[in-house]
Amino acid sequence: MDIRKVETFLCAAQASSLSEAAKQMHLSQPAVSHQIKMLEQELSVTLFTRTNSGLKLTEAGHLLLPMARHLVKDTNEIKEMMSSLKKKGLGELRIACSSTSGRFVLPHFVARFCITYPDSRVKILACQPKRMVMELLNEEAHIGIVSSEPTDPELQTQEFFRDPISLVVPVNHRWAGSSAIDPADLLSERIIMREETSGTRKVMLEELAKFDISIEDLNIFLEIGNVEAVLELVAGGYGVSFVSGLASRYLCQLKRIVTVPVNGMNMIRINYMARKNISTPNRTRDVFWGFIHAPENKDLTQLIWS
Repeated sequence: MDIRKVETFLCAAQASSLSEAAKQMHLSQPAVSHQIKMLEQELSVTLFTRTNSGLKLTEAGHLLLPMARHLVKDTNEIKEMMSSLKKKGLGELRIACSSTSGRFVLPHFVARFCITYPDSRVKILACQPKRMVMELLNEEAHIGIVSSEPTDPELQTQEFFRDPISLVVPVNHRWAGSSAIDPADLLSERIIMREETSGTRKVMLEELAKFDISIEDLNIFLEIGNVEAVLELVAGGYGVSFVSGLASRYLCQLKRIVTVPVNGMNMIRINYMARKNISTPNRTRDVFWGFIHAPENKDLTQLIWS
């Protein structure tokens, strides 16, 4: 199907006039009329009826209208994307990260991406989880890193990486030398809890629910929205907490805190990448989207966890 005919149909439908469509498209009125007639013959339908007040869409015209808009939009995006290949640089990429563990992983991938594509310009932006969807939909950010999969139908997601969540205690805690504790043992301890929007908190409560333990049963000492502060309080002996394995690794290496297994609790937090389904074409965003899981980058995950 000739896209030019579809564009002419759209222009005539919006203007409700052949003469006005001709002006907008810088064509003669007979040329516009001919293109519409050719499209009608190709589809074997009548798209317009002519009245004293102008053009009126037929039932077939109304059905074609939204599909024609999508077709023209997709065609323009393809042209823009292919045209961008002629440019040396990829352009700007804004990545919003609301995931705590994502802040440990994302920079490694971005750094390698910038080395591989030296003309790209990448910005990593801090973002609250509740703001992430709006930033992506408004195209303030091109890609978002989140610890819970967004459910908005306008967003496309893919798994980024998996991060185990562990119970951490001070090095001098009575559990520090234990091979494991039972979930019920947590009821007698002061718990330092992450904020309500935390992916870690969500996974922890889901696992505890399997043992009929709710947040009301726990002795919540403090609720904090910063994982570094949580870890410092645990190291200081103020309580115990569940945190990202990536976030706790450094203090574990310094032997300021210890991880303790909890019987029956297998806590894995999946971190996701998200982008807007239908948006302004962005070659840098789309190249990075595929770059994350390229076979040559598998070593990055091993490096991060080593």
